[in-house]
Amino acid sequence: MPNKICAKHDKIHPCSCGMGNLYRFIEPVVLSLLRARKRSCGYTLCADLQEHALTDNEIDKAALYRTLRQLEKNGKVVSAWEAGRGGPARRVYRLTREGRAHLDEWLLVLAKLSKSMSAFVRTARKPLPKARSVAR
Repeated sequence: MPNKICAKHDKIHPCSCGMGNLYRFIEPVVLSLLRARKRSCGYTLCADLQEHALTDNEIDKAALYRTLRQLEKNGKVVSAWEAGRGGPARRVYRLTREGRAHLDEWLLVLAKLSKSMSAFVRTARKPLPKARSVAR
């Protein structure tokens, strides 16, 4: 992890803030949250997303809503307006059968990525062999 200490993290917590946002990993987390909750509005998803995110960077709300729109366009989620109880109407999202299958695909991809990353870390942590001098 970078040696940089940011305002969010102390010296003990490894910080990946300097490594850039992993926006493409919002999608599997959103799918997983919708599977667990059956249905949810964007506001609740936004609050829960940061807790379950695959990065410790701040998740941009606009990225969440772009992801939800794309998932809906691709048939992975459906949404409907729901009248608010004492508040404004809100859009509520629900996972489709295709969305559950897409989450399963993501889980396979992430499991493989996790295995590959673990292997990389193990290899990168090994000490380098001493360089042999080349005779001329």
